[in-house]
Amino acid sequence: MINPARLRSDLSRLGREDAMLEATAASLSEEELAAPSLCEGWTRAHVLAHLAANAEALARLADGAVSGDVQPLYPSRQARDAQIEELAGAGRAALLERLRSALALFAERAGRLGGGLAVEELEVAGMEVPATSLVALRIAEVVVHHGDLDAAWTVEEADPDSLLNAVEAAVRALRVRQAPGMTLVTEEGDEWTIGDGALRVEAEREGLLAWLARGDGSEVEADGPLPTLPAW
Repeated sequence: MINPARLRSDLSRLGREDAMLEATAASLSEEELAAPSLCEGWTRAHVLAHLAANAEALARLADGAVSGDVQPLYPSRQARDAQIEELAGAGRAALLERLRSALALFAERAGRLGGGLAVEELEVAGMEVPATSLVALRIAEVVVHHGDLDAAWTVEEADPDSLLNAVEAAVRALRVRQAPGMTLVTEEGDEWTIGDGALRVEAEREGLLAWLARGDGSEVEADGPLPTLPAW
């Protein structure tokens, strides 16, 4: 069972990040939604469609953690991609309404994690993730993809703990994808080891996330050449 105080804190931060995401999404015109995002091959509409679909999928995982009836995050990668394409092309009003309802759905279902859990570990994108970390994982998705919209909001506006959630999610994914050995250190005092930890990389959390998630190494310092990282 997740600590109730921690759950309330995580859901409060998620609410803050969701509210800023909704404000950004509502500020975008139909033409702006059709413009490219920082996710290669995706428009801003695709990013918002993914955020809606991911919230719904994680809500199902939260249900499964409580009931014991765990379903895959998505039926298949092809089904996920088709859902995103369909919603991205549905038009601004339908996209924003689906996003709003999906954000509310995940927040409501995640609130049930404060009770007993029938399943302690869940598979998310090939990773085993504690059910108690679902809210933190969702926060990471919101922070990273809000930045991918490349609009007025910047990652510096995220709560510091939300930014930490995003970096931790990136590190977890890189470990699973067998990224080169690195020791990652932030100016805020965080440290993670990937593999043998051979390469030391230092940055503020914002700069480290930009490199880990999107390959932008302009704000990091390392004691050797920066490797090309697996896609996240």
